[in-house]
Amino acid sequence: MKSISLPSFVNWISGDVAIDLGTANTLIWMKGRGIVVNEPSIVTRNVHDDSIVAVGEEAKAMLGKTHRELETIRPLQDGVIADFRMTDGMLQGFIRKINLNRLARPRMVICVPSGVTEVERRAVKDSGERANAREVYLIEEPVAAAIGIGLDISKPIGNIIVDIGGGTTE
Repeated sequence: MKSISLPSFVNWISGDVAIDLGTANTLIWMKGRGIVVNEPSIVTRNVHDDSIVAVGEEAKAMLGKTHRELETIRPLQDGVIADFRMTDGMLQGFIRKINLNRLARPRMVICVPSGVTEVERRAVKDSGERANAREVYLIEEPVAAAIGIGLDISKPIGNIIVDIGGGTTE
């Protein structure tokens, strides 16, 4: 019988998660499952108590159809978090949709625009940690795009990567 170490077991059951928190859409990829979330980065909230009523497609369907006690917003502007609490709640809502194992905390890679400040980087990292990540890594969006198309970023070869998003182009 082959034995398995505890760290190997935790990695096996927890899976890795990659998140692209975009101004227009949020995508979540899980190891072994592929893209599990591809939804609009939209939140519907109650204006009285700031509670989140809906996220993603469900919130988008409510655009223009809510009463005045509900507000539908985009918590990310120009590729960065404009409303930390709503972005955090949106991420939590997406994580709930994918039934992430709460016991075996995953490693998370979250894409950020290349021009974000340290405060903005910290806000994104905190959001990932609140989503129950064991480890959170931030990667600049153009670097993630280069890796995604198979470029070996460790080699000294010139390439131009253009990442066109809903709120930024890098």
